[in-house]
Amino acid sequence: MIRSMTAYAQYEVKEEWGVAIWEIRSINQRYLEISIRLPDKFRSLESEVRQCIRNRLSRGKVECSLHVNINSSLQKPLVLNKNLVKKLLNAIDWIKTQSKEGTIDLIKILYWPGVMYSPQQNFELINTDLFKALDHVLYDFIASRIREGTVLKNLINQRLCNVSEVVVKIRKQMPNVLKWQRNRLLNKLEEAQIQLENTRLEQEIVLIAHRIDVQEELDRIEGHVHETHNLLIQKTAVGRHLDFMMQELNREANTLACKSINIDITTLAVELKVLIEQMREQIQNIE
Repeated sequence: MIRSMTAYAQYEVKEEWGVAIWEIRSINQRYLEISIRLPDKFRSLESEVRQCIRNRLSRGKVECSLHVNINSSLQKPLVLNKNLVKKLLNAIDWIKTQSKEGTIDLIKILYWPGVMYSPQQNFELINTDLFKALDHVLYDFIASRIREGTVLKNLINQRLCNVSEVVVKIRKQMPNVLKWQRNRLLNKLEEAQIQLENTRLEQEIVLIAHRIDVQEELDRIEGHVHETHNLLIQKTAVGRHLDFMMQELNREANTLACKSINIDITTLAVELKVLIEQMREQIQNIE
């Protein structure tokens, strides 16, 4: 299944305990890179959230964030740790006795760690709901990737068909190219007033034909096109394989252009390179 690496999804869950919103977005990346932002109270979930994403995705730069608003009616009231306050006051009295000077701002005692605290809230139910919502947002996110991937697949298939059409045109041109090259050689020999035996002449023509022969390159291009079509119907992530196929196609197109001695073949070779580059740009965004 062809999936794009560019996608966005959002999912909101509303329960008695409050409201939570998951957001996931991604762009293309050679490997899987996951960035997670969670509220402080839910930081302990990060490793599990990361694993959930890894189980579903294989490539892309992914940003996942969670926003939670817990109902104020469920918030536990703050509690004063009286025992800790007494210990702090005793310590302050001792310091004042030793220094015999200075004052203390009693309000600042409230900021001392552990002086004011909220009884631990039971987050087990909330966490269960959050992971259910995470499954939903990942489903929507992957569906978005698949929709975009279908568009990319259609574009690439069209370019592959265009490549095949160019190959057919080049094959049709080759007999004319060989004929043109033969006449060109004869004209040069005539201008130079050089006469060759028929056997030697045919040998020279065979050598020229061998140098400009592109049948192997055309055959390999057609093979790569066929293999790319097959990759596009695979059920697994094939982005890296497709990128490799574009490198191979580009290599054959370059060889074709180097061997070309005819303006028509050169033009068709350039057209091939343009089509391959267009596909490569699209494939950079495929998982």
